[in-house]
Amino acid sequence: MNASSTSAPVPAQETIHTKMEELEGQILSKLLALEKERTSSHNQQQQNVEKELDALHNRVVGLEHETTVFNPPEAFKVSIPVRNNYMYARMKKSLPELYAFTISMWLKAKNSAEVGTPFSYSAPGQANELVLIVWGNNPMELIINDKVAHLPITLKDGTWHHVCITWITRDGIWSVYLDGVERGASDNLASWHSIKPHGVMILGQEQDTLGGRFDATQAFVGEISQFNMWDHVLMPAEIVGLANCTSRLQGNVAQWDEKLVEVHGGAAKLSFEICEAKMKA
Repeated sequence: MNASSTSAPVPAQETIHTKMEELEGQILSKLLALEKERTSSHNQQQQNVEKELDALHNRVVGLEHETTVFNPPEAFKVSIPVRNNYMYARMKKSLPELYAFTISMWLKAKNSAEVGTPFSYSAPGQANELVLIVWGNNPMELIINDKVAHLPITLKDGTWHHVCITWITRDGIWSVYLDGVERGASDNLASWHSIKPHGVMILGQEQDTLGGRFDATQAFVGEISQFNMWDHVLMPAEIVGLANCTSRLQGNVAQWDEKLVEVHGGAAKLSFEICEAKMKA
């Protein structure tokens, strides 16, 4: 670029918000149109509407970036505004074979009645290799290789919560933390099983086949941020640091980076910093 070149001026904050509101209105209209298409049209028409939704969300994200160009790559959230079987985010990285893990994320469920599936990992030959799901009024479930543990936590108050889950194959020992506090722990969950590699990580949908065949009744509705995963069990102090925003620890097998998260079907990536949001709450 020529040294004398100058970049275009950044739009005023009010102008950006106005444009975003207009785009969000268009998105909601497209969602309604898509639901009508699903009951009366074939798959090609549905795909056309979904492409339009993706394009609109890309424009929203572009406007967000105009005011957040200095934000780190992890300063964003995934928003899934309605329950269906086509909105989700996909992590572009797969997993190695794991003998232990820690999963950490911030979640805000929109629908207090049904939370759905914040995260699922499907591996070749096993659709339910690793799943976090809430069925209706049931407790949250952690599923590993089709084995189930009931987690004594709830996300149904419509606010942001930090959720952290640890597991180790030795005796299938697991624990769950909510907002930095251990809420439950036990053993015998898929003991001596190793998490299979080369699978697909999905945020917002439960997979019945590798990377697909979603069920709208199991979909997550709300917002997800700071999803990270490690190949070992974090220390309690490290988990507390993530929950109270004194740590910026990133996962060593899956990291919350905008370049590594792709959204589909009308789900959106929006500029967001959870710790700033909590300080303003």
